[in-house]
Amino acid sequence: MKRVLLLLCFLNFYFFSAMAQDASLIEGIWWNEDRTTKIEVELKDGKYIGTVVYMIPEKCENGQSPKDKNNPDPALQDRPIVGLRILEGFVYNAKKNEWKDGTIYDPVSGKTYDCFAKIENDNLMKLRGFVAGMRLLGRTSQWFRTEL
Repeated sequence: MKRVLLLLCFLNFYFFSAMAQDASLIEGIWWNEDRTTKIEVELKDGKYIGTVVYMIPEKCENGQSPKDKNNPDPALQDRPIVGLRILEGFVYNAKKNEWKDGTIYDPVSGKTYDCFAKIENDNLMKLRGFVAGMRLLGRTSQWFRTEL
């Protein structure tokens, strides 16, 4: 009986450890789909966020990060893209093995979309931005794990 209880305790610990590891799998540095920008995904205040930490030199203007010129708010159009938070509010859903309830900001269009993410393998993340709460009305982007 003691062995059975010990085994159940061990399995319970293993199961909850695996769930915690799954949630943090999204953390790290990711190339965007074009491999022009690196985004750091981290846990902050209980939710996952993503911040632009690097752009290839070809995207820079006079050695400086391009500005958020397509933002609909004129007060934000002069802020640099590097340092810009483009992912907000993601929470892990263990049942679906996905990060949901987030948003993704597209500096090219200046628009923010609802978004969810899935890790296909340790090095590939698929993000789907969508509108009007309808996952079918959207676009999927693939990001690739990298280092800074």
